[in-house]
Amino acid sequence: MSLSFDLAAPVALASSPPSREEQPRRAPFAFSRFFHDPAWSRWTAWTLPALVLVAWEILARAGLISSRLLPPPSAVLASAWTLTLSGELGNDILVSSLRAFAGFAIGASVGFALGIASGFFRSAEVLLDTPLQMVRNIPLLALVPLVIIWFGVGETAKVFLVAVSVFFPLYLNTCHGIRSVDPALVEMAGVYGATRASLLRDVLLRGALPSILLGVRYALGYMWLFLVVSETLSATSGIGYLAMDAREMVRTDIVLVSIGLYALLGKASDSVARAIERRFASWHASVQSEKRRTR
Repeated sequence: MSLSFDLAAPVALASSPPSREEQPRRAPFAFSRFFHDPAWSRWTAWTLPALVLVAWEILARAGLISSRLLPPPSAVLASAWTLTLSGELGNDILVSSLRAFAGFAIGASVGFALGIASGFFRSAEVLLDTPLQMVRNIPLLALVPLVIIWFGVGETAKVFLVAVSVFFPLYLNTCHGIRSVDPALVEMAGVYGATRASLLRDVLLRGALPSILLGVRYALGYMWLFLVVSETLSATSGIGYLAMDAREMVRTDIVLVSIGLYALLGKASDSVARAIERRFASWHASVQSEKRRTR
C-alpha cells in the first residue's frame, strides 16, 4: 500500500501573512491626509496655536479677558513691531543668542568629551560618573549665589549658567549611546583588526550618534530655559532684560513679546536639531519610522 500527500496544502497552510511593508496601504481618510502628507503637516502643526491666538483675540476684544493682565495678540504684535523699528528688539535677540550659543558651545563640548571618556574607558567612568551624578542632582538655581560670588554679575556668570545647563544632557546621552552599541559590532571590529581610535570613531560614535543628537535637542531646550535665569543677573540687554524692564513698567504686552521670542527661538533650535538628525542619522530605526509616518 502506498501513501500519497498533496504537498501544496501544507505549503499553503504554512505560508506566513504578508508583512506590513507588503500589505497594500489603505487610502487615508480625507481628514487624516493633512497629518500624513508632509506638505500639509507643516501647516497643520500650527493649527492649534493659531486657534488659541484667535480665541485669545476674540475674548480680549469682547472684554472677557482683561487687556491689562493679558493684552490681545494684536497689541503684542504692535509692541513687537515698535521695538523692531527702534532697533531694540534686534539688539536684544542678538545679545541673548550670543550668550546662549557661547554657553552651549562650552558646555556641550565638555559634556561630549567627558561622555566619550566615561563611555569608552572604564577607569574614567569610575572616576567621573559618581561625582558628576551628584552635581547633576543639585538644582541649578541653588548655584546662582555661588556663581555670583565666583564671577560677579557680568557676562561670564551668564555664560557659565547656560554652559552648566547644557553639559549634562550631552554627557549623559553620549555616555549612554556609547554603552548601548551592540557588543557584537565591537567584537567584529576587533576581529578585523580595528585600532582603538578607529573603533571609537567608526563603530562607537556612529552607533551612539542618535543618542548624542537627542542630547543636543534636550540641551538646546535647557539652553533657552536657563538663559532666562542668567539674564536676571543685573543684565542691561537681552530678551530677559527686556522682560524684566517691562515688568517694572507693568508693560504686559512687552513681557509677552519676550515670552514669544523664547518660544520661537526654542522651536527654531529644535527644528535645526531634528534636521541634523535626519541628515546624519537617517539609517537609524527612529528616523526611518518618522519618514514612514510622513509618507
